[in-house]
Amino acid sequence: MTHFGILCPATDGHLNPMIALGRELQRRGNCVTLLAVADVESKILAAGLDYCYITKSRSPQDANIHSLAELGELSGFTAFKYILNLMKEEVHLLLSEAPQALKNAGVEALLVDQTTIGGETIAEYLQIPFVTVCNALPVNQEDTIPPFFTPWSYNTAWWACLRNKAAYLLMKRLTQPITQVLDEYRRSWDLPLYRDTPQKDSFSRLAQLSQLPVEFEFPRKDLPKCFHFTGPYQDISGREPIPFPYEKLTEQPLIYASLGTLQNRQHYIFRCIAEACADLDVQLVISLGGSNCSELLQKMPGSLLVVNYAPQLELLKKATITITHAGLNTVLESLSNSVPMLAIPIANDQLGIAARLVWTGVGEVVQLSQLSIPRLRSTIQKLMTEDVYKKNASKLQIAINRAGGVIRAADIVEQAVNMRKPVLSVTKE
Repeated sequence: MTHFGILCPATDGHLNPMIALGRELQRRGNCVTLLAVADVESKILAAGLDYCYITKSRSPQDANIHSLAELGELSGFTAFKYILNLMKEEVHLLLSEAPQALKNAGVEALLVDQTTIGGETIAEYLQIPFVTVCNALPVNQEDTIPPFFTPWSYNTAWWACLRNKAAYLLMKRLTQPITQVLDEYRRSWDLPLYRDTPQKDSFSRLAQLSQLPVEFEFPRKDLPKCFHFTGPYQDISGREPIPFPYEKLTEQPLIYASLGTLQNRQHYIFRCIAEACADLDVQLVISLGGSNCSELLQKMPGSLLVVNYAPQLELLKKATITITHAGLNTVLESLSNSVPMLAIPIANDQLGIAARLVWTGVGEVVQLSQLSIPRLRSTIQKLMTEDVYKKNASKLQIAINRAGGVIRAADIVEQAVNMRKPVLSVTKE
């Protein structure tokens, strides 16, 4: 059996699927330890995994640089640049402390979130195998695939490919400070520098896993042969129980609204959603994700139920529509229950995920720049009255069930680590 270490951002959108994968590996007799640069101990221990907080030796002031509270009030390109700044600090902390922590824990192989820059460098330095896990939208670059942080749809026209190339060059420029930190450590560890960028050169050559079913991704042509579309990693038993007043649910069609746990402090979005649903024969459940603005919504008209946190997987089984920021976990959990969506993307890969919702016909998008109560209301009514969205969502539900999910992902991980050879995708994905 193998002792796996997990490196991923300390946010629900990355922790939840990694915990599910870690628990599946643990059920097979492996040991699993999650390492984080932020204190999420209670969540990890509740899931039954081992935990290592690798920045305990640093001062509280240093740890505070990982606070994402300010991010909740940002959107668009401003939020993207803010996250890049946080990532630079996180890369430095990870490279300076994780290698020794992994040695002390006895970790023999790594699961590295694709957005955790530096994980490959650590694995290479320690001479241990690793697998890349795409818990967010895959960032593998292709000229015909729009960058994850754009709202563009799939288009093979020459001008669209040129536009994509320009956006990738912009990202390379913006991430240059992160690359410089990596170069510094790779030089000191006698490792070769990346030929291009970490976004191109740092993914596993043994196996790369994506939570997407292939049917939800734009047509890919240049993915490595070890790339696998496995479908989402979900494990409700591994999540902390969340109390919810189920007795307050009515017989009305349920609309579930959530903006996740990061970019959820733009309270006017919640208010627009509430007002758009007020005159409809629906029950709206809003999960604030810890943004603490319930007082602003309590006096809203209509059948409205506001909670700080919600048991999302359970509520989606009852939902007619999901209103979401287009975070990948919420999108995949909605599709797993064949629930159409109205997306209000705020930043980062949410824009790319929202574009895929429209491309696959499972939802509609209202951009922040176009947000209004009438537009939201008319879009909700469209989603509720036109059967095509539900039919398309049901097709993707079938695709997700067929993809294999966390069990298939764990099979690939174990094969890659045990054989130390690339695990090739044997079927057309």
